[in-house]
Amino acid sequence: MKIAVRYLVRAMHVDDIPQVLEIERESFPTMWPPTAFKRELQQNRLAHYIVVTERNERAEQARVDEERHAGPFGRLFEEIKHIFQGEEELALPPPDERPELIVGFIGVWVMPDEAHIVTIATRDSHRRQGIGEMLLIRAIELAQGRGEELITLEVRVSNTAAIAMYEKYGFIEVGRRKRYYSDNGEDAYILTINSVLIRRFRERFDELRAAHASRHGGFEDAS
Repeated sequence: MKIAVRYLVRAMHVDDIPQVLEIERESFPTMWPPTAFKRELQQNRLAHYIVVTERNERAEQARVDEERHAGPFGRLFEEIKHIFQGEEELALPPPDERPELIVGFIGVWVMPDEAHIVTIATRDSHRRQGIGEMLLIRAIELAQGRGEELITLEVRVSNTAAIAMYEKYGFIEVGRRKRYYSDNGEDAYILTINSVLIRRFRERFDELRAAHASRHGGFEDAS
């Protein structure tokens, strides 16, 4: 019996930028300037971005039907418009009309001595569905795959839900950045974990990953 898969986890593509910017604006409304995702993807060799997407088969079929109706000249026009229009400027249809809706993303810089989580966000409409935790799981797996034992990040001191999630996976507070966030001058905790390669962590990590799969399910890895 095949288990239904609701979410797909994969590497971020340039075509994903408009939707990722949409989530970034929703999650960090006072952030300026927005992240230069195109430069991050194409020029920053340290950067690794992962997205979680939700498939909409009905919207996908509608898109196929529309392309068939438009014919080759219509498709050519859309491709030319896409080339001359910046990725950040592309108009997005409503979320329920998108064949693939990006519902969360995470960015990790893998450096010689650590993996640093630079950003993580989930679409407001998809909170409390295990998406943020799945992104954290993938970030830890990325660090392990690159042989990085240390993972670091910053988090708002008021973000108790995120702090609880990080602590569950073994992150501990090692410092505090005063007035780190420019929107309201809030401090940030510096959290780290420096043991993701050792056996004891891997065993605990496997347990947490299995518990997440049992509780939320429906995630498929396409990276």
